[in-house]
Amino acid sequence: MTEQTPLDRAHTAMEAAPDDSTARLRFYDRLAEAELFLMLAQEADGDQAVPELFEVEDARYVLVFDTEDRLSAFAGRAVPYAALSGRAVSGMLMGQGIGLALNPDIAPSAILLPAEAVDWLAETVRTAPVEAEARPEEFRAPSGLPDGLLEAIDAKLRTTTGLARRGYLAEVVYDSGVRGHLIGFTGTVPGAESALARAIQEALVFSGLEAATLDVVFLRDSDPVTAQLARVGLRFDLPEPEILERLTPVAPGSDPAKPPILR
Repeated sequence: MTEQTPLDRAHTAMEAAPDDSTARLRFYDRLAEAELFLMLAQEADGDQAVPELFEVEDARYVLVFDTEDRLSAFAGRAVPYAALSGRAVSGMLMGQGIGLALNPDIAPSAILLPAEAVDWLAETVRTAPVEAEARPEEFRAPSGLPDGLLEAIDAKLRTTTGLARRGYLAEVVYDSGVRGHLIGFTGTVPGAESALARAIQEALVFSGLEAATLDVVFLRDSDPVTAQLARVGLRFDLPEPEILERLTPVAPGSDPAKPPILR
């Protein structure tokens, strides 16, 4: 029996509770984070990739699988493919009127996602956090946050390997009297600030708390604020990168900085 993947489990939970918006959002979250294997109609030519398309009731879909074995089992032969994150696939398909056929006829998570769902996912994960300035006066232990949000933050930060060392979540009181919650990251790799802020924003959205806010700051270990947060905050240790040497790309699209262009 094939081992279930995170997408299988998220899909099963969504199907078991069709009226549960949290379960549905969690599925889309897993889909955005997953590495998907996009079946191509022909070998990629540089950064140009032509996806295999099929039609169902006048709607067009690309074929994606969450493991290489599932792609091979569906195709029954060796086929060209591109390995991309779900967020990258949805971003490239956005506005093209093309849906996603995930693991069709081959896994418990088999589902046809219409173009509207793909566009919604692409729009959701590309929305940029808003920058603001405020002066904190006091930090307290976090309180009143839903367990689902804490789980979502933890799950998101497990995908940010090597971007920072740790984060501290705390309640904050600003000099304006406004109260809220804040997460401060230490040991942040230069240039990773946007990705970490986006991860926290997505944790809010996919927890069903899109209208809520969670401030994000980036600190040095020597900052006095860091010591204050460490005393009262909930600590998240981010995963450290493994040292791997890759001599050649596995497939088109395996470099996330240079995804193929679908045409």
